[in-house]
Amino acid sequence: MLKIFISKTNSFNAWPLAALSVLFFSWGFITSLNDILIPHLKALFTLSYTQAMGVQFAFFTAYFLLSAPSAWLLRKIRFQGGMVLGLAVAGVGCALFYPAAAWREYGVFLAALFVLAAGVCLLQVAANPYAAALGAPDSASRRLTLVQAFNSLGATVGPYIGAGLILERANVAADAATQAWAVQAPYLGLALILCCLAAVFWRLPLPRAAADAPCVGSSAAASVWAFPHLSLGAVAIFVYVGAEVAIGSFLVSFLGEPSVAGLPAAAAGRYVAVYWGGAMLGRFAGVLLMRRISGEAALAGHALAAALLLCASLLGEGVYAMWALLAVGLCNSIMFPTIFALAVSGLGEQTGKGSGILCAAIIGGALLPLLQGAAADAYGLRNAFVLPVFCYVYILLYAMSYRRLRGSSRFNES
Repeated sequence: MLKIFISKTNSFNAWPLAALSVLFFSWGFITSLNDILIPHLKALFTLSYTQAMGVQFAFFTAYFLLSAPSAWLLRKIRFQGGMVLGLAVAGVGCALFYPAAAWREYGVFLAALFVLAAGVCLLQVAANPYAAALGAPDSASRRLTLVQAFNSLGATVGPYIGAGLILERANVAADAATQAWAVQAPYLGLALILCCLAAVFWRLPLPRAAADAPCVGSSAAASVWAFPHLSLGAVAIFVYVGAEVAIGSFLVSFLGEPSVAGLPAAAAGRYVAVYWGGAMLGRFAGVLLMRRISGEAALAGHALAAALLLCASLLGEGVYAMWALLAVGLCNSIMFPTIFALAVSGLGEQTGKGSGILCAAIIGGALLPLLQGAAADAYGLRNAFVLPVFCYVYILLYAMSYRRLRGSSRFNES
């Protein structure tokens, strides 16, 4: 896939993109493990749906609080330094699961998740614009879609492995202490892998990209907010991440409903891999698809399909409802990289700051699952899935109006 893509662009070296693919894989794996952690901690600490969404709230709040500082930090340590530091901090966060499991305190688990997310946030702020800057601007969406496909590969593998290492071990455990320890070994293993990756990227001779050392302060533009395609794109990132994370967070519970599939937690957890696997397949296919149609057209089509599939899942029963919801993962495929690339297009030296704003918008992954959890407690799990429908409708409207928004920007490339 890399060779096919490179032969069509001839605009960047293969190996830096391959190295980035490893990073995208790693944080996709880590983030999708939250979908397995949620039902485990919900059962362990006897939590409501709203309380269980504290996992996503702690994880994605880090993006909101630390994206702007991360963008500022990149000005000092550049993209490669940001990747190394992000890997190291994420490794520390994974290691903190050891005391969290030993003390069996929900709050300590949430603190560990926040530290882990702080590292992943720095990785995102550094790696996304670096991938976009590795070649010609008109192929940025395809480059991001390609490396995001490896992110989805990690997100596909994560739940499958996590269901076996965490949910199955917890199910056979007789006491709370053993159940809590079910998360300890997997996260210690992740800590070791992340620290090794940090050492590798520290020594790796990555090339300087055109947008390296992004300017966070001064710019020819009066303000980065002068670009409406960025500000409304940040809202699109907010609702997209919120919808994607909310669906994944409730998948195990949804597939366990008697009116859907009635699956036990461990079996349902493996189907989370199908949801993320659809995103992976769609992103690899999207690299080729987006050679033929514009990014905004592809985004509009995928958003419309996601909204329709969610409606079918809400109105359907049994395996039809199950597979309609799982198929939303395929529709999610090109959304994040496409929205990101469209939103930062034409920002020039404001690209670093724009990247920080977009990564801060990932706070949607904290707030919308929490809101859906409250709706599930109040109105039922199935009815709560109305919320993501509205999210995809907004993305559809953003894609349809993108050219007009881009044309109304006060500042454009010279």
